[in-house]
Amino acid sequence: MDEDRGAVAAPGRVSATSWAEVVRLRTLPAALAPVVLGAGAAVLLDSFSAPRTVLAAGVALALQIGSNLANDYSDGVRGTDDHRVGPPRLTASGLVPPATVRNAALGCFGAAGVLGLVLVALSGQWWLLGVGAAAVAAAWFYTGGSHPYGYAGFGEVFVFVFFGLVAAAGTLYVQAGSVPGWLWAAACGIGLIACALLMVNNLRDIATDPAHGKRTLAVRLGERRSRGTFTLMAGAPVPLAALALTWAAQDSGAGPLPVPGLLGGAAGLVLLGLLAGRAIAPVLRGATGADLIGVLRDVGLYELAYGAVMALGLVALGAR
Repeated sequence: MDEDRGAVAAPGRVSATSWAEVVRLRTLPAALAPVVLGAGAAVLLDSFSAPRTVLAAGVALALQIGSNLANDYSDGVRGTDDHRVGPPRLTASGLVPPATVRNAALGCFGAAGVLGLVLVALSGQWWLLGVGAAAVAAAWFYTGGSHPYGYAGFGEVFVFVFFGLVAAAGTLYVQAGSVPGWLWAAACGIGLIACALLMVNNLRDIATDPAHGKRTLAVRLGERRSRGTFTLMAGAPVPLAALALTWAAQDSGAGPLPVPGLLGGAAGLVLLGLLAGRAIAPVLRGATGADLIGVLRDVGLYELAYGAVMALGLVALGAR
């Protein structure tokens, strides 16, 4: 909040808590969710590789952290974060020089590139280098450059594609060499939850973003329709999970799932429904500003649980 800005303006005295807020530790488990999903799918397809899964997780985390730092830098130098709701940002608050934040972001992107190069070399799928380059470019130009697409309302497209489809399908592809249809359905669920995370973040700042020329999807839709869109984004992944698990069970051709497996799958879907409802309820009640920070945490937990439930369900199918 703004009351912290005068107390911590010296660039050389930055607490670990300040960096943790910029890195947004609460959202990092969500970055792992699509990797967990892809790893579970690899187990079902008898192609699981622990080293490749760890490398994919490293790429996802480095891209997430780099994207958060890049957003802090770009929004800070534009003045967008001068009156934001929520924890202070390093660049806008004067905690560190803008160049330091920018270089930290570029360092994370570089780490993602190195890990991705090793992963591509192991898999032999060299064309994936282009996908990785596109992911880094999308992370930077979300709020960076002269025409950031995040300021035009296209941020949800980025997170759906790269933190949903690409992360989940890519994790499986570098291990199995193919991606079945049911994995794409599950990846759409992951991508929608990632979109919900961004939507609630932008809904929190809907009153201040337009003054800085930031017309996010939430700003374009307006508050009422944004809340409805968030509800759809958070709710749709549950039936998508049921579809993906049913499709995978039929595709595996191993016969019907035993009763314990069916009960376990049902319990997992119920859990996801409860987590989705917990995230949706405050938004439908009209929570605003700082009251939406808890929703960010809940959506991140929901996304991680989604990846874990789906992975466990796929592993159970493979164990039949």
